[in-house]
Amino acid sequence: MKTNEPPIIHNMHIETHHINGIKAAEIVMDEIILRTTAEGLDLLGNLYYQGFDKIIIHKRNITPDFFDLKTGIAGDILQKFAQYQMPLVIVGDFSTFDSKSLHDFIFESNKGKQINFVSTLSEVVK
Repeated sequence: MKTNEPPIIHNMHIETHHINGIKAAEIVMDEIILRTTAEGLDLLGNLYYQGFDKIIIHKRNITPDFFDLKTGIAGDILQKFAQYQMPLVIVGDFSTFDSKSLHDFIFESNKGKQINFVSTLSEVVK
């Protein structure tokens, strides 16, 4: 029997935060769960279906290839979040990356409200 429900990401622990009337899902895991555009769409669909308005994911949950802009992974995944109007916050220490283009990308992303990069969770959950 087929359903229109998105696939469940097994063993995913979600911490719910309410931020200025927005229900945000923080992914709390140690392993990488975001490697491909398909995994990004699964995550987005799964959490949207559960009624979340924003997703918070930690750098440790994203493939390191995401942060190498030449791979195109970041652009592909983030385009889906923008297309489906699901705000995404990525939490982590991005100073460890030497790429000027990545730092410029993060700077430009942080000017908007759709995709944001922050150092600590407390910057999001105030």
